[in-house]
Amino acid sequence: MGSIHMNHYDVILIGTGAGGGTLLHRLAGAGLRLLVLERGGFLPRERQNWDPAAVFLTGRYKTSETWRDAAGRALHPGTHYCVGGNTKVYGAALFRFRERDFEAVQHHGGVSPAWPIRYADLEPYYSAAEELYRVRGDRGADPTEPWAGRPYPFPRVEHEPRIQQLHDDFVRQGLRPFHVPLGVQLDAQRPEASPCIRCGTCDGFPCLVHAKSDSDTLCVRPALRRPNVTLLTGAMVQRLETNASGTAVTRVVVERDGAREEYSADVVVVACGAVNSAALLLRSASSRHPRGLANSSGVVGRHYMCHLNSVMLMVSREPNPTVFQKTIALNDFYFGAPGSDLPLGHISMVGKSDRVVLQAGAPAFAPGRVLDWVARHAVDFWLTSEDLPDPDNRVRLDEQGRIVLEYRPNNEPAHARLQQELRRVLRRIARARGGLRQPLFLAQRIPLAGVAHQCGTVRFGDDPSTSALDRDCKAHDLDNLYVVDSSFFVSSAAVNPALTIMANALRVGDHLLQRLGAATTAAAGR
Repeated sequence: MGSIHMNHYDVILIGTGAGGGTLLHRLAGAGLRLLVLERGGFLPRERQNWDPAAVFLTGRYKTSETWRDAAGRALHPGTHYCVGGNTKVYGAALFRFRERDFEAVQHHGGVSPAWPIRYADLEPYYSAAEELYRVRGDRGADPTEPWAGRPYPFPRVEHEPRIQQLHDDFVRQGLRPFHVPLGVQLDAQRPEASPCIRCGTCDGFPCLVHAKSDSDTLCVRPALRRPNVTLLTGAMVQRLETNASGTAVTRVVVERDGAREEYSADVVVVACGAVNSAALLLRSASSRHPRGLANSSGVVGRHYMCHLNSVMLMVSREPNPTVFQKTIALNDFYFGAPGSDLPLGHISMVGKSDRVVLQAGAPAFAPGRVLDWVARHAVDFWLTSEDLPDPDNRVRLDEQGRIVLEYRPNNEPAHARLQQELRRVLRRIARARGGLRQPLFLAQRIPLAGVAHQCGTVRFGDDPSTSALDRDCKAHDLDNLYVVDSSFFVSSAAVNPALTIMANALRVGDHLLQRLGAATTAAAGR
């Protein structure tokens, strides 16, 4: 493989997802020379974007890469390498962490540690991220919602009739359901001009009409209109190399089109996702950094978290004709339940199931007509409980340099109780509605390959002996290396990590603009 050395840049960003894409947006207007490296390409716009069989059965847009689990078995991760990363297919539920999530919290499985920053440090950036990603919500309806400096920038996405009925049933049970804050560009007042058409192929699908608030659409493509921004796709970063003293990254080694290319920058930012960022730092081991780059603490790759997630279907005789289902959430059990003040987690909806989606998780012998009936009558819930950082849950590399993901779930009593509470409430609703038959519940845990909520592998903190990054997400060990994806998390909370990644990327962006002397220029270009 030949080698090409290219020009020097002010900043190199590796990855274009929730972290890298958002940081690119923040830096692009400052006149800095920016190089963006993305291992994938632009996700194609094609009819298969909205084809459940292509998306869920054949995994058309997922990586074909194979990882290994702790036992050495092949693992096919549900992750996406493309411009925009996993935001291209996420459900666009953009929650803030609760204020208590930044503090030490006792759980069934142990203590979730405190962050080195507090909610107040991130709050202005949460507001800015909600504006950037055009979040639609209903401030004040969520009983656990933290304080906010601004209202949501856009009105909530209203429920369809069956979900409104469920909302009213929850209220009659003494609960406080609320509208999910969503990053979809829906203009319900002017549907003829609305980018979003409120289709049934949002959660888990790429958006064919570019109406989902993903980092590709809202951050990367606008930045590429500027002459100071260069994007290279198909650019797989193999390793980061340092100066002789090991104090700064001086070379980013890339494989692209079968050739080796080398780039340099004053600042290098890694945003490959918690698994791949850790893997890159581990691959970059050298005589000065024998355990991996930025890893004098030994924590790189450790404390992997991904939430305890499950999908639960309530199947009753009442049909559910909802098209866009993901509009309702419950946090009444986030910090506890009757008889216990230990947190359980978050409940919201997922995209409406159909025969093909159910087929992906059903036994091969399940009759198609049964799957059709279940899909027509199911209401589909997503349940999330916090998993706790455990140093033995980790990303490492095997002898061939392949990614190994070792993970054993913890805090499982909380998730079991959360499922129990939801079933209990739904059975009470069925009785109150005069149903002679109780609903059927089908629940399935998200397996190890479901890495959508990955976080925690390059944690930040004030103590270099127990963390890899400082509170600005700069490596303790190197002067010019930053990490801005979910790797920096020290706990996982119990809501989708996307908005926190985005908010933090804006926070780190302001730090970098000050460091590089570009803050005034950037402010003028906002």
